[in-house]
Amino acid sequence: MQQTSTRSPTSQVRPEAFGYDQARHLLWRAGFGGTPEQVQTLVSWGPTKAVDYLLDAEKVDFREARADEFNSSIMRPPTMEEQAAIRRARQTQDENALAQVRLEQQRRQRDDRRQAREVQRWWLARMIETPRPLEEKMTLFWHGHFATSYRTIEDSYHMFQQNRMFRAHALGNYGDLMFRIIRDPAMLAYLDNNDSRRDRPNENLARELMELFSLGVGNYTERDIKEGARALTGYTFRDDEFYFDQGNHDTGAKQILGVSGNLDGDGFVRAILARPACSRFMCRKLYAFFAAEPPDSDRELTRDASGVLREMASDMLRSRYAVKPVLRRLFLSEHFYSPEVMGQHIKSPTELVVGAVRSLLTPARDLSILLDAMDLMGQSLLFPPSVAGWAGGRAWINTSTLFVRQNILAYLLTGKRPQGYDPLADEQKYDPAPLLSGLDESARTDPSRVIDYLLRFTVGSAPTHARATLEQFVASHGGRVSNDMITGLLLIITAMPEYQLT
Repeated sequence: MQQTSTRSPTSQVRPEAFGYDQARHLLWRAGFGGTPEQVQTLVSWGPTKAVDYLLDAEKVDFREARADEFNSSIMRPPTMEEQAAIRRARQTQDENALAQVRLEQQRRQRDDRRQAREVQRWWLARMIETPRPLEEKMTLFWHGHFATSYRTIEDSYHMFQQNRMFRAHALGNYGDLMFRIIRDPAMLAYLDNNDSRRDRPNENLARELMELFSLGVGNYTERDIKEGARALTGYTFRDDEFYFDQGNHDTGAKQILGVSGNLDGDGFVRAILARPACSRFMCRKLYAFFAAEPPDSDRELTRDASGVLREMASDMLRSRYAVKPVLRRLFLSEHFYSPEVMGQHIKSPTELVVGAVRSLLTPARDLSILLDAMDLMGQSLLFPPSVAGWAGGRAWINTSTLFVRQNILAYLLTGKRPQGYDPLADEQKYDPAPLLSGLDESARTDPSRVIDYLLRFTVGSAPTHARATLEQFVASHGGRVSNDMITGLLLIITAMPEYQLT
């Protein structure tokens, strides 16, 4: 008689079921991939130690992002003396003086655009180098969740400040981030709250705070938006710091999401966090980012996905919106390592590029070229397309982006660009030999075993068509394993559709 399993869909993955493929999956989803050696380390640790190591990022020593990494004064407001000089020039119609003011403003804007590029390079380098991959992955998550674009605010230091805030609270508390985001100069400028007035409240921040950042459509009313906008009046900034303009704050009674009183921005956020829909909404966002895109309707969820989401939301409420317990629940669930989740996620441009450097051990080469490629693939850091962030999923893939994806992997592996070779390609020669450290000496010279090993490491499986192509390549190039041969195999593998998935 066949016995039925008594394990629930939210059961924790068993140590004996956590092998090479599961460890590889965890490193890609909770970070940006890992080397074969790192995969084997996680296997030896088992699921609990592996997940806790990734979650406890603060215990791993790494340089912090200092406030003085970038120039905060490029887009500073004019001094009192400068304001007075501008007023005099306007009163006297001194066109030469006004022209100098315009030229100075244009110079600052050019300098700031250059610094925005430097911030992009700095963050990309940090994602590549960090020994705290989940911290940077969560920083990327918050950047897409509380999406803010440099294109609108045109202040690189404010974008850098926001990035530091996301990192400082990356694995902390979502509620704390909500209180901070209504005080963040970049967000206040992006959603026009600095232009909100007591007698003319701007509704942008109030609407997105509920629709995109916490509750989702259908869990608030238009009245909640209007009252929330009143609560946020006076929330502005001066230079690089939040400033509460008491004289411009609406002190009248308000009713938001069933909570009444003289509510300010903090009262608005507390009213949001008190709604059960908030934890459910946030856990769906985290599940979509780290596991799989859930269907629009809860009724269409599989039993396993529904169970895990329910437990994640309970953990979030129980911990008063702490992030770690929620991710721990997900990463240790059997469901996270099921066919429903593994190999079903399309790598974002950031995951593709950073993951290739970190897992294949390629040179990072020219970060500007990597950033340009990420932009062409649809993800320019600091430039999300809208307040809704990046759509992700299938939106990442089309004939144009696939071409760029293949080219940028070829660039990382060989230094070759569509327009020619990188001048530093010979100095930054790619050495793939360390990737074979998991094979014994005899296996490293066996093309068949090398092919199987590389396929399992890079795509998690060995599709028949892929293996045949790789065997044909080896046979046509002498049949001997060498560094050039391994690089050639990786060029073929990284051009496969399967490599776009994790």
